[in-house]
Amino acid sequence: MSLFKARDWWSAALGEGEEFDQGCLCVGDVDNSGTGHDKIVVGSYMGMLRIFSPHANKSSETGIADAQLLEVQLQNAIIQVEVGKFVSCSELLHLAVLHPRKLSVYSVSGTAGNVEHGDQYQMKLVYEHNLQRTACNMTYGTFGGVTGHHSLCIQSMDGMLMFFEQDSYSFGRFLPGFLLPGPLAYNSRTDSFLTVSSARQLESYKYETLAVATEAESRQDPDLPLKTGGKRLMPDWTFVLGEQALDLCVPSFSHSSSSIFILGERNLYCLRDNGQIRFMKKLEFNPSCFLPYASVTDGTTNLLLGNHTNMLLVYQDVTLKWAAQLSFVPVAVRVANFPELKGAVVTLTADGHLLCSYMGTDPSFFSTPKVDAREADYEQVDAEMKKLQKFIREATRTQDILPKTDAEEDLSVATTVSSSIDSPSQALIQDIDGLPVPSVTIQVTVKASCVVQSSKLTIGVQPPLAVTQDQFVLEPMGVGSSTVVAFSAFLNGRYPPADLTGDITVSYSSPTELNPKGVPRVLQSRFSLPLALVCVPSSPAKTTNFKITVDTNQPPVDLSSIFREFSAKSEDKDGNSLAFQFLSGAKVTVLASKTSQRYRIQSDSFEDMWLVVKELVQRFDQHFSKMGVKDFKKSFSGPLPLQEYFLSVDHHFQLRVSAQQYQDLLSERAVQFRAIQRRLLTRFKDKTPAPLQNLDTLLDATYSQVMALAEAAEENRALLEEAFVRLRSATHLLVLLLSLWQGLTPDQTAILEATLLPLLQDTPQLGWEESCDAAVSHLLRSCLSRSPKDQATSLAQTGGPVLGLPRDTARLKKHITLLCDRISKGGRLTLASEANVQVPAQVQNLAAPGGVEPIAEVTGDGEDMEFQQEVIKYIKKKQPSKKVKKEKKESSREPSEATVKEEGGGEEPVKEAKKEKKESSKEKKESKKDSSKEAKEPKEEAKKESKKESSSSKEKKEKKEKDKEKEGKEASKESGDKKVSRKSSVKVKEKKKEPEAAEG
Repeated sequence: MSLFKARDWWSAALGEGEEFDQGCLCVGDVDNSGTGHDKIVVGSYMGMLRIFSPHANKSSETGIADAQLLEVQLQNAIIQVEVGKFVSCSELLHLAVLHPRKLSVYSVSGTAGNVEHGDQYQMKLVYEHNLQRTACNMTYGTFGGVTGHHSLCIQSMDGMLMFFEQDSYSFGRFLPGFLLPGPLAYNSRTDSFLTVSSARQLESYKYETLAVATEAESRQDPDLPLKTGGKRLMPDWTFVLGEQALDLCVPSFSHSSSSIFILGERNLYCLRDNGQIRFMKKLEFNPSCFLPYASVTDGTTNLLLGNHTNMLLVYQDVTLKWAAQLSFVPVAVRVANFPELKGAVVTLTADGHLLCSYMGTDPSFFSTPKVDAREADYEQVDAEMKKLQKFIREATRTQDILPKTDAEEDLSVATTVSSSIDSPSQALIQDIDGLPVPSVTIQVTVKASCVVQSSKLTIGVQPPLAVTQDQFVLEPMGVGSSTVVAFSAFLNGRYPPADLTGDITVSYSSPTELNPKGVPRVLQSRFSLPLALVCVPSSPAKTTNFKITVDTNQPPVDLSSIFREFSAKSEDKDGNSLAFQFLSGAKVTVLASKTSQRYRIQSDSFEDMWLVVKELVQRFDQHFSKMGVKDFKKSFSGPLPLQEYFLSVDHHFQLRVSAQQYQDLLSERAVQFRAIQRRLLTRFKDKTPAPLQNLDTLLDATYSQVMALAEAAEENRALLEEAFVRLRSATHLLVLLLSLWQGLTPDQTAILEATLLPLLQDTPQLGWEESCDAAVSHLLRSCLSRSPKDQATSLAQTGGPVLGLPRDTARLKKHITLLCDRISKGGRLTLASEANVQVPAQVQNLAAPGGVEPIAEVTGDGEDMEFQQEVIKYIKKKQPSKKVKKEKKESSREPSEATVKEEGGGEEPVKEAKKEKKESSKEKKESKKDSSKEAKEPKEEAKKESKKESSSSKEKKEKKEKDKEKEGKEASKESGDKKVSRKSSVKVKEKKKEPEAAEG
């Protein structure tokens, strides 16, 4: 608990729907017990009067009942309550209650109880005054210096001060220039009344001045002459505040200096009794109430100040001494003394939350317990340890993120797919190419094991399948009740779907103890649609473009027994062949070998074979499991139909490129259309008519282009959706064939399927090609990498380029081919190996974003060689060696070599530059020897030498270009570079020696 928070000592909630204000709270010994302990008196605008005597640690319902001394329902609303000596000839304290049209004075007394119910309190009316005007507030004090009892002054809503001495009415006076009532206070030191007028100024009126002023029978205009005798009422002094006052208080404790405190909307004022300002404090919050109280330092006053940020602040004059957090906004604050707590802070909110609190910290009464000196029972401890270890093993046996609940589910969903076709069909498209489109009914039963409210059932199927109704709002269900809904599924497109399964999602609310409204929950179920929904039996086709052969280890099976719903209408009675004609696709034929254990699936469409192959494999598993065959195996001998699969990939990619082109063209035409509109609008707004210059014709032509492009883009979008469904079918078929080819486990097949099908649908921001390429590349660098070092390096790589539409599909095809090749060579598809690979230290240094380059594949075929060479060239450009840096330094030291480079034009490979440096040094030595031998002709020798250098530089330039071409072809072979550089240097030397020999 925070130190700066008000400590709850006692609290109570007063009624429901009642309202309270700053005058509804007062404290005092209202029952005259003589102990000096205060009671809390609270009155509400609903007319309810309550008196409390709080006790420590009794904030519960029974504690509040014990602390409440009295509760009385009065007839009128209570505006203000005060405790004072309001009865003549009595020194006892009485309770004054101000109603809108009445002032009542009560005596509160208690009678000691003789039974366990405790003391009994009662309230008796002493006297009351009926008011002629509606009251606003009141104050009390020893008016006129009279001691021994208190008089009352009430301010009405129309600005009249009414004075009462006990049970008699004294007089009334109207305040001058009155508009709206403000706070009212009595200053006993100067015997004057203080109020804040509508002119936003503090006014002081002496009691003597009020008593001798004009009698207030009716309100008079101050500008008119007085009708009767008396003095005009004028304030003794005024002080301009400049803002409306919330409260006004004159502290009367003896050792305090004479001060008047005014709480404004934004400032706190302190004045002397003569109206001179002592200090002013600008507040940074909106105050709600305040209370001055005695300070331990002479000459200062403490203040309790509540604000609308739920804070209770303690000021000593203008210095903030303490700040305590409250849980509400107080409208009234008092300080009281109770039997168990002296100086408790009593706060009241507008909705009736009464709190007695204190500030500071709670004392600590903790004492160290005695240590149990008993010896430990090791057998018992060992048994407990084994029990806990058993619990830990059971808990860590499963790696599920969410714990499995043993409790029964609130709802259970059972799905039943009809075995017969609907008659009549519920399909929206009645026939496709002359074939009727069937529909099948699905019945869903939802059973509740508890009370379930606001449940909703949603059905989802893969396009182009559709249902008659995809959402159902279920009625509230009780325990054991069930609800049945039915709908029909059918084909709603002119191409076969990629999946015949559908999902059922039930969302409902389950009420709990903490949340009676219910916790949202979701339940999912899946159903499979029959193959007869999308195809019909037909005659087998003899010649087809695509063929797939599936091998088994069991004798051939009669196809008519496997596909009973298709065999009745089939033309082949032997059961060796069966043909499926898709409603909106190609014909798929299944042939069973009579002698071998092979089955051939053939069709003119590669994608359409997927559903038939899947259904055939599933029905084989079911058939042999019913027969009790446990060692049934199925396989695919290969090769994988990758080229056929890549046709679907290219078709889908081309449609995506077309969609992007249509989007760009539409944007250009839209910009052009808006520009023409602006120009036409400018022409039409011009006061002087001007020719349109064929802008209207251009506008019509642009509009026609925009509409034509929009229609073409919409048609391309429909074709793209169809192409993606066909691509999904081809991908499913490729995954199935790959799993049959290599005998992959279900987990490995799931990883492969998630890799090749990362998306369920294309989006403009993210497509299948880039997502699949990223997933396949990850597998090639992780679990399918050649060495653990490559795998660790790929795991250390962070970041990467943003996925976007690639330029072509060559990279994707290459990676998919490499993936199939790695799997065929024994690569394991697993995600657990990534966690077991330790990243080497030299690889960790490269883990900065962009620091790790693509991993070079081991050379196997021509494509791998090219991929490796590209990677090595990229790494060389990014990370130059130390040798290169040294050679650069040496080249910078040779000015003659730099001039040769400039003449040759362009940069050279580093090793070639090194050889040329040696050649230039040899040339210098030879030139020195020649100059010593033939000193007679220095000028001719210099000319000839310059000619040699120029000719040699030209020859170097030609050799450089040849060497660059060779380096581009063989960048990874440094030995080859050395040989080329050596040969070129030898040739250059020979050519240089030839002119020297001619000169000699």
